[in-house]
Amino acid sequence: MTDRFQRTAKFQIGQVVKHRVFAFRGVVFDIDPEFNNTEEWWLAIPAEVRPSKDQPFYHLLAENAETEYIAYVSEQNLLPDDSGTPLRHPQLSEMFERDSGGGYRPRNTLIN
Repeated sequence: MTDRFQRTAKFQIGQVVKHRVFAFRGVVFDIDPEFNNTEEWWLAIPAEVRPSKDQPFYHLLAENAETEYIAYVSEQNLLPDDSGTPLRHPQLSEMFERDSGGGYRPRNTLIN
């Protein structure tokens, strides 16, 4: 990440976020300054809700009521989750430790 990008991304590594439309939340573990997935993945999103590619996209350790998974979500579809409710994702403890503010901080500063 460049310094310029760090100032413009709305969310940070370790921040808990929730999806604006779908009922899931997660912890940010990586950020792409713009879309960096396959064209096939992007085209699979219905055109009427397909986000633009020229915004940050976030890699999340995500979960919903039924399961845990990895999600790739555009910035426009995320909101901060300030509930303070811990997440249960099984990979969470490998990458993060819980901080006193209810968020998460990386265990290893080399995580990108």
